[in-house]
Amino acid sequence: MTRTNSSAPTALPATPPRTPRPHPAETAESPRLTRLAAELAEAGSPRAHAAELARFWAETAATGTPLVEPLDGDPEHRAVTFLWRGDPATRQVLVLVNRLMDRTDLTTSLMRHLPGTDVWHLTYRLRTDHRGSYRIAPDTGGRPPGGLDRLAATGVRDPLNPHTIATRWHGPPGSVFELPHAPARPWPDPPRPGMPRGTVRRHQVPSAALGGDREVWTYEPAAPRTGRADGHTLVLLDGDMWFGQLHLEDILDGLMSDGTVPPLTVLAPHAVDNATRAREFGGRPAYVDFLAGELLPWAAGHLPVATDPARTVVAGQSLGGLTALYAGYAAPHRFGNVLAQSASLWWHPPGEQAGETAWITRRYAEGAPRALRLHLDVGLHEWGMLEQTRDLRHTLRAGGHTVTGADFNGGHDYACWTIALAQGLIALLGPEAPPSDPPSPVRPS
Repeated sequence: MTRTNSSAPTALPATPPRTPRPHPAETAESPRLTRLAAELAEAGSPRAHAAELARFWAETAATGTPLVEPLDGDPEHRAVTFLWRGDPATRQVLVLVNRLMDRTDLTTSLMRHLPGTDVWHLTYRLRTDHRGSYRIAPDTGGRPPGGLDRLAATGVRDPLNPHTIATRWHGPPGSVFELPHAPARPWPDPPRPGMPRGTVRRHQVPSAALGGDREVWTYEPAAPRTGRADGHTLVLLDGDMWFGQLHLEDILDGLMSDGTVPPLTVLAPHAVDNATRAREFGGRPAYVDFLAGELLPWAAGHLPVATDPARTVVAGQSLGGLTALYAGYAAPHRFGNVLAQSASLWWHPPGEQAGETAWITRRYAEGAPRALRLHLDVGLHEWGMLEQTRDLRHTLRAGGHTVTGADFNGGHDYACWTIALAQGLIALLGPEAPPSDPPSPVRPS
């Protein structure tokens, strides 16, 4: 392979900018909460008041939360109300909705209290295709005082919402909501009885580039193959999240069972921990050396993997998305397809000044093989990243690259990335995917 300079001294990684939302998330009034307030005001006695309140909570428990209500004269949006049932010690409650919240001003995420009740609430006006995750952080008298940042770190799932999602590094699970027109899952959910199932294993892969062994999750499809050339290979970053917590194998089984993607072997390295991830991901030559020069050759000796770059995808999210983009740029003889979701385009090598144009966009503008195909997704609520991703797409298309992808209505969120990952694999590898161009000559390092 073309070797990059992995012996360069390690510097501290760049950190994401902490920028405020360009404008606060739009709130609304909940018709149901308005009606409840009126019903409580008309209650003629404490007993009647308590009965109305009990009826409201029983109704909410039956329907689940958040409450999703139509808005008069506004069919493209819904009033989405997050609720918390407090107690006499509750002082304030934060609702931490992915990218609707503003980390620089958490006061905008404080729930309102309906006076004389245990009802805490906050209503957003959201487009009907929104999907996202959230947590709720109540502040009670039994908790030591502190700022809203400390309170936010105590967030838990919504007890009135049965739909949960795992969080990074095995933190407390979050809750998920999706509005009526959110993109559908392009796989059978739940899995069909009797559907062929692939095999997930964990391996230790030696790596001189990373200075030691690295755990790697592998997925082998159930579909029989007549030879390696018939299949495809996906190198997916953050394998400990995708296979260790999110059970990506269920999605892959469904996609292949329906024929929406071809047989696909997956190599998914463990990211180890947050510090290691930040040190290794990004435009790091050593990590590309590991993926292209060590992991793929190891897999070729142990698994029925495709080695044709046109049949090989490198994929990642957030800082992993930037890493995937750099791997496609630096090792196109190994990776002919890049799937990057919510890529951290703010990243630049330590010591290099950030520019108006993202560092990786400048690299691609200076020249990248035209045979490379890219799929770029980003959330409409990912301010900063949204504009940078659109600029990267424009630069790639102007340079003659094949680029697909979408601006999904959500945030920096595995609830969105899960659906978008499946959609991206279909776009790059499915029956309707455009044919690959012949590979370009390897660019010298």
